[in-house]
Amino acid sequence: MEVARDRTALSRQALSRPWRLAIADGLVREDASLFDYGCGKGDDLRLLMAQGLVANGWDPNHRPDTELRPSAVVNLGYVINVIEAPAERAETLQSAWKLAGRLLIVAARMTGEERDLAQRTRLADGILTSRNTFQKFYEQQELKHWIEKVLGAEAIAAGPGIFYVFRDADAGEAYRSAKTRRRIAAPSLTLSEQRCREHPALVDGLIRFYTERARLPEPDELAESEVIARVFGSIKRAFQAILRTNAEVDWGQIIAARREDLLLYLALSRFERGMRWSKLSEPLRRDVRALFGTYAAAQRQAEALLLQLGQPGAVDAAVSAATVGKTTPTAIYVHLSALEQLPLLLRAFAGCGHGYLGAVEGATLIKIYRREPKLSYLAYPDFDRDPHPALDFSFNIDLRELRLKRRWFKGQPNPPVLHRKECFVAEGYPRRATFARLTKAEEAAGLLEATDRIGLRRGWEAVLNENGFTLAGHRLIRVPQTGVSASPTKAT
Repeated sequence: MEVARDRTALSRQALSRPWRLAIADGLVREDASLFDYGCGKGDDLRLLMAQGLVANGWDPNHRPDTELRPSAVVNLGYVINVIEAPAERAETLQSAWKLAGRLLIVAARMTGEERDLAQRTRLADGILTSRNTFQKFYEQQELKHWIEKVLGAEAIAAGPGIFYVFRDADAGEAYRSAKTRRRIAAPSLTLSEQRCREHPALVDGLIRFYTERARLPEPDELAESEVIARVFGSIKRAFQAILRTNAEVDWGQIIAARREDLLLYLALSRFERGMRWSKLSEPLRRDVRALFGTYAAAQRQAEALLLQLGQPGAVDAAVSAATVGKTTPTAIYVHLSALEQLPLLLRAFAGCGHGYLGAVEGATLIKIYRREPKLSYLAYPDFDRDPHPALDFSFNIDLRELRLKRRWFKGQPNPPVLHRKECFVAEGYPRRATFARLTKAEEAAGLLEATDRIGLRRGWEAVLNENGFTLAGHRLIRVPQTGVSASPTKAT
């Protein structure tokens, strides 16, 4: 029986996940050429070009006459999983890789997604669907190892079932290191020295670099280096002028934060695959020398951090010390926006999960278990808008066994719901004060005491009803009793 591959092409109204991730990760630049290898009906191409990007694509069934052209970024999205012949899968991957000048994106469907198929029959190492199409479903590590075996290049997890393969290893390391670097705003400076006042753009560029890497740039790392040296005498003298007039800035805090970020990157690199000095990019080598003195010293500290992850009680103690997130006897729950404010050990724990799975699109919270090598990504799509949002899906990762389990709650009548939303986010989160006011009102009304009932939607709605309350946005409103004409009482 001949498999009908042409029936696997989908019609899209939004960009596919691989393209969305690459754009969000800053890997698709406006001046870059893009190529969709196996583009189906071409909806991704239409949507990319609508954003002003230069995109083209080829498909053996829908666009067979398009030239296979080398491009900066090539996407092989959900193609290999519809090919029933293993040898042809490998040839297709190699063909796409030959076209990729800078980056190849590879995406395939994951184990567990077969539950969506109404009818299925085993065929080779996959499934023949009721529409006579083939689907091969992959485990995350299975897909990674297969890509690396076929291409002889490292595959970096970008998301569930999605991997990046960089042509230049340094570009891959830059991508990895950026994922461990926190967002630190450049300090506001008082430019009281005359030369600083006369050349604010030069000073601003120097400070941005220092904030990013916690060291002064080498001449080849900053476009304005030659001008800075001419105006101030040297980059070092320029920075000294800044220091003299900005004694109130805590430069040591910037150094400590970047040192911790670099240590986290080295530890995660060691956890995933090891890292030799010769494999580090030159900017990272300079960072190591500036912040640790020697690579050996940095490696010793990175190894100690990983060993600490395996020590009984270490993660539990780090959870107890955390100043952000909601803690329970078994875990800590943190909004992804606050992840970087966790203690270093917990950031390393979460980083191991990210290295295995990549970014989980739609995830809102991360759950780190206190006494098990497990974590979960939880999706609450209406977190900001809904006062008690319902869980949409979860990705649960066992880091010891490297097993992934997905659970879907969307559409279920009684999904888990959240309370005390302000506990999950950090100070400064846009709606934190609103969340906190609602919690205070619910506590005053005694609604949060029935902890054995309110965790699921039906139980929570029953507690509200029994106590005579309803919700209007993030306002708790008392429902008037029948026959009572008094206006509703708002608990805010």
